Amino acid sequence: MMNEIVRATLRLYRDALRATARSFSRSWIIAIAVIVFAVLMVVATSVSAPLGILGGFIVGAVNAWLIGATLGLIEQAVTGSRRLAFHDVWGSFGQYFWDVISVGFVLWVPSMLLEQGMAANPNGPFLAAGIFLLLFILLNPAPEVIYQVRHDSPLDVLRESYEFVIENWIEWFLPLAVVLAPLGLSFFFSISGKLGRGAGLDFFQILVLPFTLITAWLSYLGLPSGAGSWLVLVLTPPVAVAMLIFRGHLFAALRGSSRRQRIFQGRAAD
Repeated sequence: MMNEIVRATLRLYRDALRATARSFSRSWIIAIAVIVFAVLMVVATSVSAPLGILGGFIVGAVNAWLIGATLGLIEQAVTGSRRLAFHDVWGSFGQYFWDVISVGFVLWVPSMLLEQGMAANPNGPFLAAGIFLLLFILLNPAPEVIYQVRHDSPLDVLRESYEFVIENWIEWFLPLAVVLAPLGLSFFFSISGKLGRGAGLDFFQILVLPFTLITAWLSYLGLPSGAGSWLVLVLTPPVAVAMLIFRGHLFAALRGSSRRQRIFQGRAAD
């Protein structure tokens, strides 16, 4: 039985990787869009910095606008069969804006209260890191839920994310665990503490994970820092897009079948 589970899981990843390669070949333009979006996000952050609370709301709105556009493009890459063009980038603006901003607001309020409450506690940073790690795990598929699952409220997005992780946590996190294994457990805790705050709906987080992974792997492989820094900048956008597309295909496959169904499908294929 265990061998069948392993074979079914490997087949799942093989199919997701093949689908990712096909989708990326038609949707590579998203990597260029992500670079443009990053520049817009940096400009919005710089302009809004002196505006205090108002600036924070502006940055949040721009973030939701860009994240929504990115998810709209990834949706087309995952579910479509045609080659994307520049007009698809412009057409993505405004997509999923309210979904992203409403989920972000639901998470922002307790996160802010948590950080303020932990500030006076000597163990506050450790406890906060643990809670953000839990959020990173339980709400990890929130971006995919937004564009693949019908929902009526931000609480539905959080509930669907939680239920999906409870059902599929092994298959969902195993690819990330394989990539992170040579880098050590401490590396995982460091990135999860940064990424758990926004449930993957912070635009800079889309780039932070691949940027950090590529940097760590190049260092692990002993590449000189000068050449590595340029390589990291070049690789980060396409790797970020490929990761999002892979997540989309993997999410669709896991949500569309149970572990038992995948084992039976594997038996029929054999």
